[in-house]
Amino acid sequence: MKFSDGYWQLREGVSLNGAIEVRDSRVEADKVTAYTAVRTVQRKGDTLNSGLLQAEFSAPREDVIRVRWTRHAGGAERGPAFGIAEESGPVSTAQADDELVLQSGKLRARMSASGSWGVRFDYDGRHLTGSRARGAGHLSTPEGGFFREQLELGVGEQIYGLGERFTPFVKNGQSVDVWNEDGGTSSEQAYKNVPFYLSSEGYGVFVNHPERVSFEIASEVVSRVQFSVPGEGLEYFIVGGATLKEVLRNYTALTGKPALPPAWSFGLWLTTSFTTDYDEATVNRFIDGMFERNLPLHVFHFDCYWMKEYQWCDFEWDPAVFPDPVGMLSRLKARGLKICVWINSYIAQKSPLFREGMEKGYLVKRPSGDVWQWDMWQAGMGLVDFTNPEATEWYKSKLRRLVDMGVDSFKTDFGERIPTDVVYHDGSDPHKMHNYYTYLYNKAVFEVLEEKLGRGEAMLFARSATAGGQQFPVHWGGDCSATYDSMAESLRGGLSLGLSGFGFWSHDISGFESTAPPDIYKRWVAFGLLSSHSRLHGNSSYRVPWLFDEEAVDVLRHFTQLKSRLMPYLYSAAAESAEWGVPMMRAMVLEFPEDPTCHPLDLQYMLGGRLLVAPIFRTDGEVRYYVPAGRWTRLLSGEVVEGGRWHRERHDYMSLPLLVAPGSLIALGAEDQRPDYDYADGVALHLFELADGAEAKTVVCDTAGAAQLTVRTARRGDRIEVAHEGAGKPWTLVLRGIAEVAGVEGGTAQSGEHGAVIVPSSGATLMIRL
Repeated sequence: MKFSDGYWQLREGVSLNGAIEVRDSRVEADKVTAYTAVRTVQRKGDTLNSGLLQAEFSAPREDVIRVRWTRHAGGAERGPAFGIAEESGPVSTAQADDELVLQSGKLRARMSASGSWGVRFDYDGRHLTGSRARGAGHLSTPEGGFFREQLELGVGEQIYGLGERFTPFVKNGQSVDVWNEDGGTSSEQAYKNVPFYLSSEGYGVFVNHPERVSFEIASEVVSRVQFSVPGEGLEYFIVGGATLKEVLRNYTALTGKPALPPAWSFGLWLTTSFTTDYDEATVNRFIDGMFERNLPLHVFHFDCYWMKEYQWCDFEWDPAVFPDPVGMLSRLKARGLKICVWINSYIAQKSPLFREGMEKGYLVKRPSGDVWQWDMWQAGMGLVDFTNPEATEWYKSKLRRLVDMGVDSFKTDFGERIPTDVVYHDGSDPHKMHNYYTYLYNKAVFEVLEEKLGRGEAMLFARSATAGGQQFPVHWGGDCSATYDSMAESLRGGLSLGLSGFGFWSHDISGFESTAPPDIYKRWVAFGLLSSHSRLHGNSSYRVPWLFDEEAVDVLRHFTQLKSRLMPYLYSAAAESAEWGVPMMRAMVLEFPEDPTCHPLDLQYMLGGRLLVAPIFRTDGEVRYYVPAGRWTRLLSGEVVEGGRWHRERHDYMSLPLLVAPGSLIALGAEDQRPDYDYADGVALHLFELADGAEAKTVVCDTAGAAQLTVRTARRGDRIEVAHEGAGKPWTLVLRGIAEVAGVEGGTAQSGEHGAVIVPSSGATLMIRL
């Protein structure tokens, strides 16, 4: 929210009680508190009839500092609240030279001990941001009371994140309200709002409020990031780290790491689409068509109309189109498919569950005590109250029955249209619950899958989220359109979500709304199969490739098989996402923060840490993309590409810029038909452009994310030394671009399509002479 009228004045009807002058302080072993007057005190009488703001600094974890501002502390605390994982770490406090200091790890806050208020944050001696007098304060407005903070924004500093946002990737100049809405992918509204932003200067800020948080990023004061919440106080965290990836690691340690999705989920998903006509015969026709054309298919998804119209959700298969659901699912699973079904947390009045939920108090109510209902989406629908443990267990029981039938995953749609004129079972503040509701919804569904299938098998296909929701992957980008514009905005949203702590993300290949022309379908297929997760889905038409053209069949086969071959590399990247909290699909700034050209890039990305992908967004096949410094290699052709410059190229449908970073050791699997196989059996490790004195390492995981094979390479002049651990199955090392070697100790060499192939013998080291 904007409170100012230009730089000098406040809006009419707005008054500010801002922190101006430090009047007292308290230093404890793990906490520093400052008391700041809201006007300059020149005599004792100035302390009367005026406010006093309290600023408390503490450290919930190493390299994280909590800042809590309070004006009036007498208000009742009403939930919900984000879960914060606190952990003791090296914390110190001090008062010296008119400064109050709190240090957590390498992150430090330095505050005024007297005189004009101010605070500065630095990491390992490097200045990050700070706040000056009047930056923090309480504002009285015609809309009510708010508390705000204004943090410094340096010259050239760029801000990212705040959830899955489809507006410009760099958030400078934008006003952002963190408030979940069902607005598609073409506006400022977002399904996944996260009150966390990441700075190009190497820090993050998490505003610890589930209610609406309003951000003004260089849009009210151009040298500040302002954020505000309704009420009498404000809490936020400064998150430090040596790199942007380390900042994300520390932030997700605070709010939750992404779970590792099962390996099968990385394969190709096909759905019935939304409003199409389908039954078991239609489903089988699609699946038969995929298998007959040698199109690897791994998950089949049933969208909304697996249930009877007007009865979503009753969790019952519509007997008119699926008279034998248990038998059907058994037959599909016998073909090697996993099954996903659509659900949401809304109960239509025609559903038999509505009366049961109403009578037992399981649905959200109005202040009058009546069940909250409306007709948008489903006639007379109510909303499951997940603050009621009995209601949550009731909802879970319906899902357990489906899992017992053979369902492997749930598409948890909606969760954004959550009313605020309601009363919750546990007394939660409905404004705080608006964004937080989706956390409880997805958590309940995820817990059912963990309980029934095991932790390593649980995964969702979720649309809405907020902070902490990254623990329940996977999330997809919502209702995009069948255009290149929408394809690009989807990628922009996914990269923004990845910089907000979410590790896994997908999108509707070829767009949800309308039907794409064959050109867009084929370009989107390449993008979709080089994403974390890959789903063919649409609204009113089917998405099987032969309905577009025959070349689309070949394109889908090519990229689906490529993704299966890449799974040893991709699943190790997924394990890294789960362990470290970094996304699989990474904005260029995350991997190359030292290269300012990478900072605004949102039409290309890194898939894992070593593969650069530049989707094509034009009908003529032309693409313009940037390559960071070094000698990069095209994975598909082996051609070397010089970095540190922009490239403009034209590609056919079987190709796109897919480049390997120099000094990479990429694991390619022996299987091209499915994503879940023994990655170490017959794996080929491709070594790219290893410079003298450089080292490269890769880990090949099993389908539970545990290391099976670890290989380290180091180049010393004309020798490459290779150390390996855990090699229980045959594997090879391919020296990309090197046709022959002078000799090998600890193995043999032979020529291959892409370079010299080294076959290790027993032992833990190889010595290769070039």
